[in-house]
Amino acid sequence: MESILIHPESAEQLKTVKAVLKALKVQFEPQSNTLPLHVLESAERGIKQHKAGEGISAQEFMDKHFAKK
Repeated sequence: MESILIHPESAEQLKTVKAVLKALKVQFEPQSNTLPLHVLESAERGIKQHKAGEGISAQEFMDKHFAKK
């Protein structure tokens, strides 16, 4: 059997879809749209570095991370 991924546009739509699925006795698994903790921590670290003036230009980043070895 195939699965479907639903993208409700409001809390009301989500509530209605869940109610319909429950009424039809269709199994579903709610999933959160939040990012993994390590990604959130990395983003926060980058924001703090930027605010502290520790950022680098795009060219400096490319030179540092994409330099041919």
